Amino acid sequence: MSADVLEQNEIDALLNAVDTGEVEETAVSGQIFSKNRRHGEAVEVRQYDFKRPERVSKDQMRALQTLHEAFARNFGASLSGFLRTIVEVKVANCEQMTYAEFIASLPNPTSFNLVQADELEGQMCLEISPLIIYPIIDRLLGGTTQDLFIPQRPMTLIETNLIGNVTQRGLEALSEAWSGIRQLVYSIGAIESNPQLVQIVPPNEVVVVVGFEIKMSNRAGTMNLCIPYNVIEPVMDDLAAQSWFSVSDQTKNAEVQKRIDKSLSRATVGVSGVLAETTMTMQDLINLQPGDLIVTEKPANQPVVIRVEREKKFWATMGKVKGKRALQVLAGIKPGERAPGKKASDSPPPADPDA
Repeated sequence: MSADVLEQNEIDALLNAVDTGEVEETAVSGQIFSKNRRHGEAVEVRQYDFKRPERVSKDQMRALQTLHEAFARNFGASLSGFLRTIVEVKVANCEQMTYAEFIASLPNPTSFNLVQADELEGQMCLEISPLIIYPIIDRLLGGTTQDLFIPQRPMTLIETNLIGNVTQRGLEALSEAWSGIRQLVYSIGAIESNPQLVQIVPPNEVVVVVGFEIKMSNRAGTMNLCIPYNVIEPVMDDLAAQSWFSVSDQTKNAEVQKRIDKSLSRATVGVSGVLAETTMTMQDLINLQPGDLIVTEKPANQPVVIRVEREKKFWATMGKVKGKRALQVLAGIKPGERAPGKKASDSPPPADPDA
């Protein structure tokens, strides 16, 4: 046996000596130069790849991820209504890489959309995997996506037009998600099937890639949003932590309020007119016959109530307009009013004998 190799009994003796303190354990130390002249053991050494510089801070990356999580929720809700089925969209990852690495990770063929923002210079990329594109197209054409074959070919013109309705909804949801930072309008500049043929930035340029997972019934696929750093560099200061957490204060802005009012104005509500109300026993209700009269305590000349979604909102009078029943609004109902100008605490008016 070589002299450099210790036997098992020698190893056991050496370890026992270290435990008892007879032999001091020698610490491996290295000299690390720093401004603060700290000891080598207290310095955390990390590997740094100069090919992949991190130009976006961790706070800004967290802000971007939170922003696109809101985009994923809105896009999923929009797709669910459009496809008449439950579609789940969630953020899978958010990381920095070079543009060459991003392109190398994409399949070929795929749906590669060049996205342009009206107030930003340069282009972004929105890539949607064929694994979810063709199930969506099959769903739009009335299929069940059960035994669907995914073809390995570029999309036809008809398929491109069909999937354009999906990407347009995605751009609208993206614009809504970015509205807290800056009002941007997105549009599709071009659509390619081979990502290797598209070079919007140099290969070694840093890009932020937000990966999404899209699930629809028994099908799933990925979607990637590639944002070059030089495109969003003008708005990076707005993604700082203090600016991001103060976005909620911007909801008081008049422009945001105007958008909310515009959205609410398109909502439909149910409106009904209540002529009178009364109570009766179940026996009387059962014995009702055609021609019977239901007598109420409400005077005939008293205004009727207009309800909006079961809430009392207006006083009105009955009439006719072009041969149809109509209600003319007199005034709004104030809290506690039992008649126009009379509160619930007021004494009830005398009953009209002709009512």
